[in-house]
Amino acid sequence: MTTLEERVAEMPKLIPTRLVAVCALALTCCVLGVASASAASGVPTSLRVVGSGGKVLADTNLRAGSTAIRTSRRANCFGPGNRGSGKKVVVRGPTPLGLLARAATFVKALNPLLVTDAFDFGLGLCGIGGQVPPPTGFWYLKVNHKNPQVGGDGIKLRRGDDVLWYLLPDFEVSPEELWLRAPRRVKSGVPFVVRVFSYADDGKRTPEVGARVRGAKRPTGPGGRTRVVLRRPLRLIARHGAKIPSNRVAVCVQGRCPRGR
Repeated sequence: MTTLEERVAEMPKLIPTRLVAVCALALTCCVLGVASASAASGVPTSLRVVGSGGKVLADTNLRAGSTAIRTSRRANCFGPGNRGSGKKVVVRGPTPLGLLARAATFVKALNPLLVTDAFDFGLGLCGIGGQVPPPTGFWYLKVNHKNPQVGGDGIKLRRGDDVLWYLLPDFEVSPEELWLRAPRRVKSGVPFVVRVFSYADDGKRTPEVGARVRGAKRPTGPGGRTRVVLRRPLRLIARHGAKIPSNRVAVCVQGRCPRGR
């Protein structure tokens, strides 16, 4: 009987290579198998996945670590001859792609993940939750609000890193990402201030004016601020036109907190 280490050693090796801008992000375009490593171990991080039309597929905290991924023959978004082999591969260490694989084991909206291993410089991510980018688009990646210009299996995450995957319909457009700051606990009926920022492709942050925040009567004004009044627990989110929707902030009211994820 072979040991786990021997079976892992027999799996195909991935050679992550620094990619250039769009190519790198596009070729991080996944059906994922089961993540073999336990989500209870690894580096604490956060993951947000936003699909077509700004639909939030996942917004959760979990640990990143080495993960086994099954590639798929249905992953063919990079043209003829680039389908996945159907074999399992191991993404070593805490990476954005491995983090996505782990999340898919308990977030139904992320399945199926379509990944191809047709390239010798890394894995290609074609689909998340049944959503596949058009020929002009790709799954856009940001780490800590910045485009890393590296494939999702070639970045080593650190404690507290924030990972965003976004279905970008046009690779010539660099979308701004919204980010919401709000208190976690408030009193019922008492107004409180929230702030919304936007992050450019290079990570530059600016206050977002005109964003709509769930629970607020007015859009954000100077400094990206607006007021919210809650009488029940709620998950707040900020949106503004075609920009990437913000993170969701669970706000507890009088000790009562939103249920679920």
